Amino acid sequence: MTPLPACCTPLNAHWPLPIQVPGTVLLSTIFDSTLLIDGDFQRSAVPLPVSIQRSIVKRQAEFLIGRLCARAALQKLDQLDYVPALGKDRAPVWPEHISGSITHNTGHAAAIVGHKTQWCGLGVDLENVLTINRAECLAEEILTTNELLRMATLPHEQIALLVTMTFSVKESLFKALYPIVQKHFYFEHAEVLKWSQTGLVQLQLLKDLSTTWFYGRKLEGQFAISRGQLFSLVAIGA
Repeated sequence: MTPLPACCTPLNAHWPLPIQVPGTVLLSTIFDSTLLIDGDFQRSAVPLPVSIQRSIVKRQAEFLIGRLCARAALQKLDQLDYVPALGKDRAPVWPEHISGSITHNTGHAAAIVGHKTQWCGLGVDLENVLTINRAECLAEEILTTNELLRMATLPHEQIALLVTMTFSVKESLFKALYPIVQKHFYFEHAEVLKWSQTGLVQLQLLKDLSTTWFYGRKLEGQFAISRGQLFSLVAIGA
């Protein structure tokens, strides 16, 4: 097995979310982008795309560590030695029979994979939990009218969690659905109908994306918080 670069910790198979998703492999790690050194991509056998070569060290580290999580997850799932390339739409290119997702944020990266015969879409996202002030500033950009009305009924101290969670699960929803529908959609095209402090979320589409994925279609998500970061997942069964 290719050794990991010194900038990241050993990969962790801990499942942080409320409900285990059967048939998937989720791996994560903690990393420090300032410890990335010349040659880490070559030693890790991860191709460095031209667009990433031109980017700052932080972005290079995020790309490398996310791909290392993805490759290791594929090895564990299917004994595949495969590094997802960067597609024209900037999304990872997975093997034909695999659904997968990669995320990274402030020194934490993760990847999840599963077989398309069981999961036609998988999306994960990591976000730093917003401060209340920042959440209030961003709420109108992220939340629909109905979500804003529900936010107004919450205790003030829950607003930061609500806005962070809503942002994150909508990102996870996009990552899970985009490979299926091949259409871009935005924050206003989905809404959180209900959620619980235990980490379970119900979402609804507010836009027709295909004959299967239409306005009003409901989906389930989940989230958990650790070390000031919120991790979310949307898994779409085959």
